[in-house]
Amino acid sequence: MLQINDLVFRYGSREIFCGATAAVSAGQRVGLVGPNGAGKTTLLRLIAGELEPDSGTISMPSRWRSGTVAQEAPGGETSLVETVLAADTERAHLLAAVETETDGHLLGEMHTRLSDIGAHAAPARAAAILAGLGFDEAAQQQPCGALSGGMRMRVALAGVLFRQPDLLLLDEPTNHLDLEAALWLEAHLRAYPHTLIVVSHDRGLLNRVANTTVHVDHGRIDVYGGGYDTFEKVRNARLEFQAAQAAKQAAQRAHMQAFVDRFRYKASKARQAQSRLKALEKMEPVPAVLHDREIRFDFPAPEPLSPPLITLDGAMAGYGDKVVLRNLDLRIDDDDRIALLGANGNGKSTLVKLLADRLKPMAGTVRKSSKLRIGYFAQHQTDELVPARTALEEAAVWQPMATEQALRDHLGRFGFSGRHADTRIASLSGGEKSRLLLALITRDKPQILLLDEPTNHLDVDSRQALVQAIATYEGAVIVITHDPHLVETVADRLWLVTDGTCRPFDGDLDDYRRLLTEQRRREAASRREGDERSGNADAPSKRDRRRVAAEARAALAPLKRKVADAERHIAKLQDARAEIERRMADPALYAGDGAKVTELQIKLGRIGRDLDVAEHRWLVAHEELDAAEAEAAEA
Repeated sequence: MLQINDLVFRYGSREIFCGATAAVSAGQRVGLVGPNGAGKTTLLRLIAGELEPDSGTISMPSRWRSGTVAQEAPGGETSLVETVLAADTERAHLLAAVETETDGHLLGEMHTRLSDIGAHAAPARAAAILAGLGFDEAAQQQPCGALSGGMRMRVALAGVLFRQPDLLLLDEPTNHLDLEAALWLEAHLRAYPHTLIVVSHDRGLLNRVANTTVHVDHGRIDVYGGGYDTFEKVRNARLEFQAAQAAKQAAQRAHMQAFVDRFRYKASKARQAQSRLKALEKMEPVPAVLHDREIRFDFPAPEPLSPPLITLDGAMAGYGDKVVLRNLDLRIDDDDRIALLGANGNGKSTLVKLLADRLKPMAGTVRKSSKLRIGYFAQHQTDELVPARTALEEAAVWQPMATEQALRDHLGRFGFSGRHADTRIASLSGGEKSRLLLALITRDKPQILLLDEPTNHLDVDSRQALVQAIATYEGAVIVITHDPHLVETVADRLWLVTDGTCRPFDGDLDDYRRLLTEQRRREAASRREGDERSGNADAPSKRDRRRVAAEARAALAPLKRKVADAERHIAKLQDARAEIERRMADPALYAGDGAKVTELQIKLGRIGRDLDVAEHRWLVAHEELDAAEAEAAEA
């Protein structure tokens, strides 16, 4: 168990944690949440031992290995797959040692340990992780130094996932990923066999991966059962109950104080007045409700235009002589909500630049309404904002004919009201710069918004504000994002950018997940077939293959039943947890007996621990089944 006791940590005069206490059990998958600046990254660094607390303790079992993504991206001439393999230092050390060891007894122990840690299957596992993060077989043999900074951070992530530490600490792991890699990572973390703590602003990942939510704010660490949606419901119910209790106590204090003030000096009532005065002094105040800041912004309504807004006929786009996309036959109407799918490098940003007039078509036609105004958001544009200017001064540069009041009114739509509009850009956080850029690109009420990764640097609340703003926006939206939650809540249509073109995708995001899974299975099967063709010239007869297959099925049957039994047990526990969470989300519960709340919390914690054990057993059973299936396939 990871135990945090009475943690105190300060940056200068600012106190980040003040007597914070929490515990994380082995096997839990924790979503670490809280507003920007609350101390989430600081807590990860304290747990990892990169920072020392001012007082209090952080402890974990001595046998645990913790792992984080290296802050310095790997480089040099070493290939991607060798870089990932080298991340497991124990394996690398043992493999080097067996080459020179002459003691037969020690050599046997080394080979036993190599077998225990699956050293010989490690290259295949490393390749599978890199493939999931978007590196094909050819790319895996490239040197790390040939990659961009963002892609090298993917390799660093692959390295820590390959190591499988007992305590995995991840801080915004999807930041450098595209949607396809983010979907793979989500599935990988759901099956992670050890303890996981992940900081993320992706609500979908927090809901589908985490079975515990830890909230960091105002110097406290509070632990909740379940994913983000459950945390939000339970916390809101608690805040409402706390506010009601505070109001009730305030009314009681006012009543008692009025009695004291009226009868304090009246002989016949002096004793009662003194008694109430002592009761007031002993009354433990209900803690003030510390509400999270509410973030809201909205896009101005555009002037309506007759559809279509944009039509592409046989269009081709690229850079110089290099064609990236061809045969583009697309139409965008005024009420479209479109998300672009496809791995990085397939041309999603190229398509958006073509639509935004940042690229001219190399062939074909792109027709637009003559009155069409386009708002184009690209993440790199936040770097082009002038740090020395205030938000108001930057807005005046973008819209020089507007009055100061008009500029302030528009900035106010995006949270830059009052003195916040006079804040220098250098002092803004990454999320605030993104919100400022959204304000700037919508200054002239565009009919279409082209948003290329708009959620980078936005926290959960700001992302939800973006979802709500798009929902009420009266124009068309095309979005590229690695956030599955944004796609699921915003997009009515999906376009798939692949194989050098773009076409509508007939299905939803779940269908796309299944498509990706099936593609990876086919690629793995193709690799296995290639290995078999190259390494097995004397293939067994058809009768022998059928006999071996029948024996394999018989041997696998008990393992399949074991997996199915584990899945049924997990489903029962999840149903029981959902029922308790439903009851705890009811505000009426907190107006009654506090013991009932405590009882439910204890039950929820017990079910959470049982579920962790059950999921671990399911994972072990699944690994046994996978190993048996792989052995049968090799046979």
